Amino acid sequence: MKLGIIADYRVESFDYAANLGLAFLEFCVNVGTPASTFTSLVPELKAASERTGVAVASIGRWGPDRINKDGSINEEELKASQALIDACQELGCPVFVGGCNYIEELSYYDNITAAINYFSVLIEYGKTRGISIATYNCHWNNYIVDDAAWKLIHGHLPELGIKYDPSHARYAGQDYLKEIVDWGSRIKHIHIKGSVIIDGKRFDDPPAGMDQTDWGTFMAILYGVGYQGGLSIEPHSHTWTGELGDKGVQFTIDYFNRLLLRG
Repeated sequence: MKLGIIADYRVESFDYAANLGLAFLEFCVNVGTPASTFTSLVPELKAASERTGVAVASIGRWGPDRINKDGSINEEELKASQALIDACQELGCPVFVGGCNYIEELSYYDNITAAINYFSVLIEYGKTRGISIATYNCHWNNYIVDDAAWKLIHGHLPELGIKYDPSHARYAGQDYLKEIVDWGSRIKHIHIKGSVIIDGKRFDDPPAGMDQTDWGTFMAILYGVGYQGGLSIEPHSHTWTGELGDKGVQFTIDYFNRLLLRG
């Protein structure tokens, strides 16, 4: 396992990661940002990756509607995801991450069927590029976040992976340790960010290692299930910003370097 960080898609991000001794970057192309905005930068990003030795471990498309109201695939978003899968291939990035919106007017069965149809298309496209597809367990316009949905969707699609972030499970009241025991073989990428719950409510997302997550047991399970992917630091706090945020990132790096087995 290696450490990396989520960053803006700028050439300077590769130098930032290299200076911190990190192995990779993760890029998130959120809803509202055309895929072409990212793909136009791919040549510069590829050159920076080769220059610094910092890889790109994951590219994700977060937040858009993949499914239309009638349960059909949103062709515009499908093309955007396919363009980003092409970018993955060009950058040597092994994983593309996405989610799937829930249509309230449709039954749960119809929503599951629509998601299976959508990810089946992405998986087949990814195969032609040598890219694995994974769902994220974040609730941002996405309902594929727990055992119930994974059993049906991932159970039907054995090649579909999971991008896992324990903070989402904790805030939803789910057992994050059991989830990685049960689904560890399907996990392709991991976010590490802290989570603090006070009086049953989310308080803050401090640096990982300075929170309530049992990271030691979490890592022991990852080694137990044979996870070989990346651990992507996600600065996600309104408190830990600026100079304090930089110190928080360094804290997490130091903390996880003590948990990682070397050699």
